[in-house]
Amino acid sequence: MSKRKAIVVGASSGMGREVALLLLADGWQVGVAARRADLLQEICDQYPLQASMAVLDICDCSAGEKLANLADEMGGMDLYFHASGIGKQNPNLSPEINLRTAVTNVDGFTRMIDAAFAYMAAHGGGHIAALTSIAGTKGLGVAAAYSASKAYQNVYLQALEQLANIRRLPIRFTDVRPGFVATALLSDQHTYPMLMDPKRVAKSIVKAIKCRKHTVVIDWRYRLLTALWRRIPKALWRHLKIKN
Repeated sequence: MSKRKAIVVGASSGMGREVALLLLADGWQVGVAARRADLLQEICDQYPLQASMAVLDICDCSAGEKLANLADEMGGMDLYFHASGIGKQNPNLSPEINLRTAVTNVDGFTRMIDAAFAYMAAHGGGHIAALTSIAGTKGLGVAAAYSASKAYQNVYLQALEQLANIRRLPIRFTDVRPGFVATALLSDQHTYPMLMDPKRVAKSIVKAIKCRKHTVVIDWRYRLLTALWRRIPKALWRHLKIKN
């Protein structure tokens, strides 16, 4: 029986790295991809018989082609896990932060998800999972570009799932929506509530993928929080002072 094959983009650090390591420990053949070659090489050195790597930047036009090349090198791609993204609080609406967020979380995300979809459509199907965020539930004033980009990701995955069914393609989707996770992405001057341990979150992500869930909010506290958010009328939401 051949090994299951996964590619994790954003595998150099954070949740991408944690999920890649869990998949490798579970016996998967894993392609790890990100911008930082040295951090990817550490994973390949730890799992020389299972791990392959590709250095790519999702904001680069060649990134989709590099993903397909890595999948070919591995002999296929059963799972694509997208964990590459950025996010910062930006109450002063710095153009540099907002535009970089949009380029990464919208342009880069679309490029890679489309490339994975196209590859799977041509090679018998597969499973696309992406790390989005509960921030896409409502527009957050202190992180406008980030929350808007995450809402885009949520809807885009939903749309592609419908498209796969329209085209009768055996491609499944999992939209993973965590709250605040104690990774380098949040290593700034702000204080974040209900921080979650990245290793525990990674286990929940892998479990959700194995269970083939369509959408999963991690954990119960954030499921409760987002359920509450959805019930707040827009007239009230626009006056709430949500900040960290």
